[in-house]
Amino acid sequence: MPDHSQNAHSAKSQTDFDVVIVGAGPGGLMAAEELAAKGYRIAVFDAMPSAGRKLLQAGRGGLNLTHSEPKADFMQRYGEASQQIALWLAQFDADDLRAWAAGLGVETFVGSSGRVYPVSMQAAPLLRHWLQRLKAAGVRFAMRHRWVGWNDDNALLFESAGEQVAVHARAVVLALGGASWPRLGSNGQWQALLESRGIQVNTFQPSNCGFNLQWSPVFQERFAGEPLKNVLFSFTDHRGQRWQKQGEAMLTQYGIEGSAVYALSAPLRDTLVANGTVTLYADLLPYKEGDELVKRLAKPHGKQSLSSHFKRCGLSALQIGLLREVLTAENLQDAQRVVNTLKHYPLHLSSPRPIEEAISTAGGIALTEMDDALMLRKLPGVFAVGEMLDWEAPTGGYLLTAVMASAKVAADGVDALLKSAQAQ
Repeated sequence: MPDHSQNAHSAKSQTDFDVVIVGAGPGGLMAAEELAAKGYRIAVFDAMPSAGRKLLQAGRGGLNLTHSEPKADFMQRYGEASQQIALWLAQFDADDLRAWAAGLGVETFVGSSGRVYPVSMQAAPLLRHWLQRLKAAGVRFAMRHRWVGWNDDNALLFESAGEQVAVHARAVVLALGGASWPRLGSNGQWQALLESRGIQVNTFQPSNCGFNLQWSPVFQERFAGEPLKNVLFSFTDHRGQRWQKQGEAMLTQYGIEGSAVYALSAPLRDTLVANGTVTLYADLLPYKEGDELVKRLAKPHGKQSLSSHFKRCGLSALQIGLLREVLTAENLQDAQRVVNTLKHYPLHLSSPRPIEEAISTAGGIALTEMDDALMLRKLPGVFAVGEMLDWEAPTGGYLLTAVMASAKVAADGVDALLKSAQAQ
């Protein structure tokens, strides 16, 4: 990663900027880029030693920048916040994000799932080119500066190397992230600072997360870490709405996780909160009709063990293990019941995994606290972007796209505010 020590020194020694951005993730960096292009003096402060740590982590398996699906479908991925986020995406959408990446010299492609990735699949080259462009545009960085609030003069206060630094700015953009992956900087500790100023911050909850369920010790030892492939998951939530998602998941010591589960995590979580329990059903044979399998399983197997018989009928060791988790020895002799279970396997989820493990979070600053430019109504001149706000989206590039879009909206809002103040 680039060394920001020189930038950090110059930002620390200068305590007066047009705009201070708190947080060096994608939202903060995009706001910095937009505002620097408009000619403002910009400084980016962050508690971590280097910028974009969560972006780099997200890109370890291939950086999913955005999604190529039709705009109408894209907009619906944001659930209850879709109407609000549609306003952001009107300013900066998936096509704009791909064009922006191309401007950094990062070409993209559409994968078989419709997700959009850099050709290199890596996050590091994109981040490196981005930081170089920001530095060339005059953006200053102050790393290892943890925001701790405001002083009596309404200057921003940062702690660095055991000292407090007061920084004045004409406007502030907060881009501190949600509360997942705290070791990378998104720890949600800013919540108390804003609540002390009367800002409503809704409780953080895990999103795009795994879930706990109780496996037997024997099953855990043998099958934890095994994938479930081409499975159709479905359930009915506490409001009576039916959900389903086909894809893959991973069995774990504690329960289940993976892309198909993440896609359903919001309604699963909300149903758990409302009802205290939820059963997710898995069709383990989505491409097979059950009748033929029933006939094969019902045939006498003589001295052959039941497991061997099941395997000869085409069942995997994992499928047999799953059956033994929920069916008695007597039930396992009932071919129709075995097939019904494989086609409608119950996963009794007890709770989401801890928020620290979640890919993202729900909760954050209530959207009603913001104006259309994402300025906090109770804190004129202070804007907030990205996962600090109370919205969520499934994986697939939707999170990053909306974070970048919110930063574009806030940057335009800052520009309008400062121009208005200058005209008065």
